[in-house]
Amino acid sequence: MISFDHVEKSFQDTEVLKGISLSIEDGSIYGIIGQSGAGKSTLLRTINGLEPYDAGRVTVDGTWVDTHQKKQLRQLQKQIGMIFQGFNLLERLTVYENIALPMKFWGINPRTPENKEKIEKLIRLVGLEEKAKSKPKELSGGQKQRVAIARALVLDPKILLCDEATSALDPEITKGILALLQKINKELGITIVIVTHQMEVVKQVCEKVAFLSDGKVLAVGKPEELFVKPEHPEIRKFLREESEHLPEDGVNFQLFFSGEGSDEPIVTMMARELSRNFSICWAKLEDFRENVYGSLVIHVDTQDQQDVEAFLDKHNVTWEVLS
Repeated sequence: MISFDHVEKSFQDTEVLKGISLSIEDGSIYGIIGQSGAGKSTLLRTINGLEPYDAGRVTVDGTWVDTHQKKQLRQLQKQIGMIFQGFNLLERLTVYENIALPMKFWGINPRTPENKEKIEKLIRLVGLEEKAKSKPKELSGGQKQRVAIARALVLDPKILLCDEATSALDPEITKGILALLQKINKELGITIVIVTHQMEVVKQVCEKVAFLSDGKVLAVGKPEELFVKPEHPEIRKFLREESEHLPEDGVNFQLFFSGEGSDEPIVTMMARELSRNFSICWAKLEDFRENVYGSLVIHVDTQDQQDVEAFLDKHNVTWEVLS
């Protein structure tokens, strides 16, 4: 649905995007993550032409995003909805009127029976039936974001872009918004691209994620692969998962668990089978869209290293020795 081919962008003398190449599949939920200033939002805004780029090519549903072709760009933008951190609702309009606003911008009459039914259906989809006549000042942050989502869907887009859409919300409300985005993706088949610096967002909804740093792509993959066993030091630093206080004597093993494998009591089994005692130095297990993934670090005596390696290999446990 979306592809970036060696995309470059500078603001005066500052390079923001440095030859980025990515592909986003139709109907997927894709995350773009990284520290502030990595170029995430700039990259997102090249998809709908809000940000022109200097070199390379962005293609959406087979159409080249060329910001110089205004008519073509306008038609492309009609297929792309966008929600922001700040909601961007008009305070003088009701929930219903805010959702109908894009229709007015495009010269579509929101008062026809068909369009009234569409708006009412969207209000039900985002769970705001009782707030249809309310003004934004009467809504919570989560309710405002639900209005913004419904407004972004009113023109039946193929793509929904989310620019830090949950970073102003508390964790519980964020879960509700993410569940709504999953519902929209599943029921409407809309491709969703999420820019965020929140790991919880990526873990809960994204099927694939790109990690950006200083305008470059450091890694691309499934969240569980990228974040359970991060290969790049900067990703480990971002996750704050460096084990800095490990014993200096003996051997430190890091064991990785994914999906069904996380249910097995590997450490207990190993202690019994080898008749050894082990220290657990660090551990983290987390939910990634219905499966549990994570890792733990155990400390063993040097003379036990070969026996531990043989046991882990026999039980198909992914492991590595930490220096």
